[in-house]
Amino acid sequence: MATLKELAALVDGEVVGDESLEVSGFNDLQNAGAGEISFLADLKRQKQLAACRAAALIVPRELEPVDGRPLLRVDNPYLAATLIQNFFAFQPFVAAGVHPSAVIDEGCRLPTEVTIGPLAVLGKGVRLGQRVVIGAGVVVGDQVEIGDEVVLHPNVTIYPRCRIGNWVIIHAGSVIGSDGFGYATTARGRHVKRMHQGIVVIGDEVEIGANVCVDRATFGETVIGAGTKIDNLVQIGHNVEIGESCLLAAQAGIAGSTCLGKLVVLGGQAGIAGHLELADGVMVAGQSGVHNNRPAGAKVAGYPAIDYKKWLRASAAAARLPEMARELRELRRQVEQLAGGATAGDDANTKEPQDE
Repeated sequence: MATLKELAALVDGEVVGDESLEVSGFNDLQNAGAGEISFLADLKRQKQLAACRAAALIVPRELEPVDGRPLLRVDNPYLAATLIQNFFAFQPFVAAGVHPSAVIDEGCRLPTEVTIGPLAVLGKGVRLGQRVVIGAGVVVGDQVEIGDEVVLHPNVTIYPRCRIGNWVIIHAGSVIGSDGFGYATTARGRHVKRMHQGIVVIGDEVEIGANVCVDRATFGETVIGAGTKIDNLVQIGHNVEIGESCLLAAQAGIAGSTCLGKLVVLGGQAGIAGHLELADGVMVAGQSGVHNNRPAGAKVAGYPAIDYKKWLRASAAAARLPEMARELRELRRQVEQLAGGATAGDDANTKEPQDE
């Protein structure tokens, strides 16, 4: 339970109405109960408030009271709703210890507070920080270092010597540190595997979705910067460097040795070629293909990717191509008719008179 006054202090908000009102949880407009708080981020959805049973609402500062219900006014309702939802959903860490079926190799350094699930495997010399959760079936290779309050969900695999920072979450099925895609081809067409001797380094507060693959470096490090969030089914090639606080949506792919600056956003299924540099704040629309370096703040879309505004104009023109093709055929027909008429007239005017 929390009062509106306490929640307002949490999100730097302003209470309109009874600030001593207690709420027991958070929910959306459709499902909120009488004792819960909900939120309205978009004023266009204001009509939905009539059917909402929430005791109080998180709203933009400009919204006026409409039905006498207490309001919590904030600058950013979506952010405030996220913070309050997390406040109610928070569960303190409870160390469950090491499951009897887990395999812990020699030389591992385990903290006093840890949860290691069934059939998990920790290799030689693994070092875990405090309050780490290792899910069922997780495999952590030799000499891996993991920071404090890290959660590895079931069936995550961390290859040897990789380093993971603090407050990292890696979801089920992801693979960190597998070999990159590198081969040398002989004159007879045989592909010879190139060894990958580097590692993966993941910064603090990174979250990696399910079934993500992050390749280890050929030499040196593949780096995921602090605060970066990666969606499901993303592929990150060897020696890629991703800056701080980037967002990578589902099925995006980054080829080897490409560098992303801070606050870069990749839409779903975006593909980035190798050995490129995307500077700070670059945004790539979904399903785009980037083949050139991009300066800070660039917004690109399409395949091959071009300036976003140019792509919008090109897309609008492409939608009119069938109509434009019909117009072109009609204009060509008219020109041919005019040209045919002119030729016939010229022939008539130049015909020699016959003798009488």
